[in-house]
Amino acid sequence: MVTSRIWFTAAQKAELWERWKSGSSAAAISRALDRRNKTGVLRIVTLHGGIAPAPHRRALAALRLEEREEISRGIAVGQSIRQIALGLGRAPSTVSRELRRNGGSQCYRANQADRRAWERALRAKPCRLALHRELRWRVAQKLALQWSPEQISGWLKREFPTDQDMQISHEAIYRSLFVQTRGVLKKELTAHLRTRRQMRLPKSHNAGSGQGHILDMVSIRERPAEAEDRAVPGHWEGDLLSGGNDTHIATLIERHSRFTMLVKLPRKDTTTVVAALAKHVRKLPEQLRRSLTWDQGKEMHAHKRFTIATKVQVYFCDPRSPWQRGSNENTNGLVRQYFPRGTNFARISQAHLNAIALRLNQRPRKTLGFETPADKLQAVLH
Repeated sequence: MVTSRIWFTAAQKAELWERWKSGSSAAAISRALDRRNKTGVLRIVTLHGGIAPAPHRRALAALRLEEREEISRGIAVGQSIRQIALGLGRAPSTVSRELRRNGGSQCYRANQADRRAWERALRAKPCRLALHRELRWRVAQKLALQWSPEQISGWLKREFPTDQDMQISHEAIYRSLFVQTRGVLKKELTAHLRTRRQMRLPKSHNAGSGQGHILDMVSIRERPAEAEDRAVPGHWEGDLLSGGNDTHIATLIERHSRFTMLVKLPRKDTTTVVAALAKHVRKLPEQLRRSLTWDQGKEMHAHKRFTIATKVQVYFCDPRSPWQRGSNENTNGLVRQYFPRGTNFARISQAHLNAIALRLNQRPRKTLGFETPADKLQAVLH
């Protein structure tokens, strides 16, 4: 293993991973472990893809050192394999296999056999993706379509409910992507992940942005209960997504189905934004036009004009409360997979935005029981 060249004790490695999971930087961890630089810490973290390896433990059914010593003593006094197994309460095949692995009865040594067993246990075992070719192909195919590991895992359970060989946890997919020593999935597939990260990073929290003031706005607290519990379709959440050179697009998310629409905006002024939103919303069936929830950005200053044009009431969130538009915030993160920060939206056509929205709407969502937003909305309309 590469880590054997990095001189950390088992206790130091355990502390390293605890500090990494708590959000400490490699430099801070190095200082805490009295290391001169962060290179050693980074090598260990990178090798394991930022995922702490599972602690090594002996299997409950494995032979213990004292049992191996009993085998050695039994051989010395001339006992048969069956007699030794009876004294241990083990199957004769277990004792026979133990002797065969370790040189036979003439060369068997308890301490040496125990050390070899521990070394064998430390070797990496083939993971599920390495053993099942079709499963590996399915996972790679969906990753290439920008599906998240969690979406892939949920879809496989729905698609192959009785075939355990075609099911895998999302954590196992992440491990196969991030842990270099596995080599099961191509490293290039990490580029299709929403974050494009090469390793697992500790979770962080983003601060909310400042809000503007809107005249005659209606508070989210007055929004109908049917919108709050997502029971009825037609209630939307909206926001602006910023790009490079002061360019923007609007994102609209239907709360019941998580159906997404992306709207190109030539400018950010309220007249332009309201007109563009109204144009898209008017295309919707009447049962999908009930309400729109927005933050207190100044681009919705002309919200009354939007309501007149669409008959859709606009409700406004409290300042610095992005969780009140949770579906929208989550979808904005998904959209960033296709349009990273700094993207110049002036170069993106409405047709391209429609294609990305279609892809998002055809991806299964965990919150929908791994149905797609498109299927969820289609079921409502019929």
